[in-house]
Amino acid sequence: MRVRPLLAALFALASGAAACSSEDARAPESTAPAAPLSASDGGATAAAAASPAAAAPPGDAAHGQRLVAELQCNRCHDGTGQAPAPRDAHCVQCHQDIAAGRFQAPAAAMKRWNENLVQLRDVPSLAAAGDRLRRDWIRGFLLAPHDLRPRLHATMPRLAIGPEQASDIAAYLTRDRRERRERPTTSLEGASAARGRELYEAKGCGTCHAFTGVTGLSTVAPVKPMEKETRAAVALAPDLRHARDRSEPADLVAWVLDPGAIKPGTPMPQVPMSPAEARDIVAFVATAPLAPPAPVSVPERLPLLSRRVTYDEVDRRVFRGTCRHCHSEPDYALGDGGPGNTGGFGFKPRGLNLATYEGIAAGYVDDQGERRSVFSRGPGGAPRLVAALLARQAEEAGRADPAARGMPLGLPALGGEEIQLVESWIAQGRPQ
Repeated sequence: MRVRPLLAALFALASGAAACSSEDARAPESTAPAAPLSASDGGATAAAAASPAAAAPPGDAAHGQRLVAELQCNRCHDGTGQAPAPRDAHCVQCHQDIAAGRFQAPAAAMKRWNENLVQLRDVPSLAAAGDRLRRDWIRGFLLAPHDLRPRLHATMPRLAIGPEQASDIAAYLTRDRRERRERPTTSLEGASAARGRELYEAKGCGTCHAFTGVTGLSTVAPVKPMEKETRAAVALAPDLRHARDRSEPADLVAWVLDPGAIKPGTPMPQVPMSPAEARDIVAFVATAPLAPPAPVSVPERLPLLSRRVTYDEVDRRVFRGTCRHCHSEPDYALGDGGPGNTGGFGFKPRGLNLATYEGIAAGYVDDQGERRSVFSRGPGGAPRLVAALLARQAEEAGRADPAARGMPLGLPALGGEEIQLVESWIAQGRPQ
């Protein structure tokens, strides 16, 4: 029976939170990408991301291919053009094996993990990206990821890449786009957005898709995710407010008519409709007036607790539930302590082990190879560990800090009470 190789990663499942992309963002120097990546701008912000309509550099697809390999995109995504990651290193496959009962572990542990398994059961494949997505949109999304799929807990993490690297990756992912002669240009001239809205509702598109910013749509209760295909379709369905930026109208029409012909294996169902109906639906999706996005505020920072806070409580409620998956003990995972410890996903090894009290106390390794404390105060006055948690809250509010990558990377920010717990524990001298 094989349990130990993934034991450290599975600690995270006990509390239903698992992230497989991270770095040591306790210090500004951790925003630098790991060698052999070439770009030096590892702290790109939304301001640096090109809008979908902006003319971006064409990019170097060959370099993009190397970057996709070095960033280990295949540890989460299929369809990268790379060989599949080994099962022990494939974040999503591990969770899928647990959900399907294929993972070799005691029955009691499997039951407990499945009761709490929420994160990274479904991740979009990158197959046929060039036939679905605008190259410039991919570039911008890599530089400034946002919540594209509201029913998927995890989001694309902020990787340590700059604009040139993002252009190269986008060029590689769209390298196999079909020639226009194979897919005739579809004009929306004469299509009816009003009729498209009626079809959108009649065919139940809102069962899986959100379309934020459009008022008055009939509310459709999401289907119960009883089967794998249904669950994946709901989880992976993007918010359609972004569709006009992500895709060209002709590609949207082809996709709506027969998604499986574009991307075999997609959970998007083929809904019966005529080409004229598809054009009407796309006209609605591409031209419906959109209200501005609802503002997201940064949660209020709570005062320090007066009661005693111990490491055991912080470990149970925070470190064990989220942090250990990327800052784990390498001895339990075939030498892989996660991207926040032994490195990965383009991030250099930082030696930050959050699986034990001693590991946290040992801190992390900076760019000069020196050990630094995660409890020392950063530029804003907060302990660096706390600053990283606060930075994730700011990222969700659209206020990414180029000097700090928020934690947990690619997962929902911790709540105010959880951050309050960590900060109080540090302020009390970190009692065991």
